[in-house]
Amino acid sequence: MILTVTLNTALDITYRVPALRPHTSHRVTDVTERPGGKGLNVARVLAALGHEVTVTGFAGGATGRQVRDRLTGVTDALVPVAGATRRTVAVVDERTGETTQLNEPGPFITPAEWSAFQEAYEGLLPGAQAVALCGSLPPGVPVGAYAGLVRTARAAGIPVLLDTSGEPLRRAVAARPDLIKPNADELAELTGSHEPLRATQDARRRGARAVVASLGPEGLVAATPEGRWRATPPARLRGNPTGAGDSVSAGLLSGLVERLPWPRTLARAVALSAATVLSPTAGEFDRAAYEELVGRVAVTGEVTAA
Repeated sequence: MILTVTLNTALDITYRVPALRPHTSHRVTDVTERPGGKGLNVARVLAALGHEVTVTGFAGGATGRQVRDRLTGVTDALVPVAGATRRTVAVVDERTGETTQLNEPGPFITPAEWSAFQEAYEGLLPGAQAVALCGSLPPGVPVGAYAGLVRTARAAGIPVLLDTSGEPLRRAVAARPDLIKPNADELAELTGSHEPLRATQDARRRGARAVVASLGPEGLVAATPEGRWRATPPARLRGNPTGAGDSVSAGLLSGLVERLPWPRTLARAVALSAATVLSPTAGEFDRAAYEELVGRVAVTGEVTAA
């Protein structure tokens, strides 16, 4: 079982409009709703790849009930809270393919609710092959929350992937997660370097065992104990990038638990990301596109001893 943690779950709502123009009314041509938040997106992709997945985090209010009712293919271990789960709205401009994203902050989490989650998390770890800690922190959750969750998983001998940003990322890196997956901006904020390969190596020195940085349409760069690599999709693809980074995390986690070599894992992650961009529904991947792309991802690099 793979455990994904989404402390700031959401109901993701996607609107499609013929053309998005500021200061005007729009006629929406299509609406989709699905459980969201980075960890739930990761779980959805992992389940589609055939992995057993348990999801935990927080869910509350009418929106939280909608999220739980729509969960499919995964085990629901979300912790109830008094506040209402947030909504996120993605508006897709069908003319340009560009997406405008609106994200609510999430419910306030009380100290008692945070303690209940920590107890539930510790109880789920013994059955986990790996853990994904993903996304923003809702109000009330301590900024060092991910650092504590990393340490708890490591003490149980469970490998951890971390995908967050800002101060929560900086603190959690010092707790020595097995893998972090920042995008280029998050990595630059963490390290002060805008050169991705140098920044991935610096992030490793700060505590992460392996670092895989997402470069959007340019693919990935990775610095690991086994080597350094760059993985590039066969072509630039137009579409909706919502959830593409979460598909990268799912590809990395699946490769980790299947014990794939890094080049194959990175190729899978890039192909899943590209297939998510091509999917008509935000945060899901086009399986036919994934199967066609995975063998065409270019992976270059070198094996190292450190």
